[in-house]
Amino acid sequence: MSQRNSDVSGLVEAELTCAAENVPFTPGQARACTVREVLDRVGGKWSIGILVAASHGPVRFTELERHIEGISRRMLTLTLRNLERDGLLHRTVYPTVPPKVEYTATPMALELYESLVALTSWAERHRRAIAEARTRYDAQHTG
Repeated sequence: MSQRNSDVSGLVEAELTCAAENVPFTPGQARACTVREVLDRVGGKWSIGILVAASHGPVRFTELERHIEGISRRMLTLTLRNLERDGLLHRTVYPTVPPKVEYTATPMALELYESLVALTSWAERHRRAIAEARTRYDAQHTG
């Protein structure tokens, strides 16, 4: 795994590079780069499930691990740190033995949750049509 993905506490990329690809950009491209980075983060394979779970109230690491099928402990840890770094999750550590850690969606994440629900509803309404379109496309483009 690259240093960029494993060191979430590292310094922010230089102001004139796009952190996602470390590609130089002009000042006019800065906004597009930031938007792409945000969409990449919240649209990631694991982020949506974590944000949905945390939007229903505080959730513990082990609950997330059980709830999100197929995620490794390492990937869960990295994704939680990135979402916390982006201001979408708040992490609370309780001084118990063993330590109890809870993650709560921030107001910004709760606003995003509304959009995720709308997107999920759209996907559910159109999944059959999309599957049929893929089948037609594949039939026309095989060979």
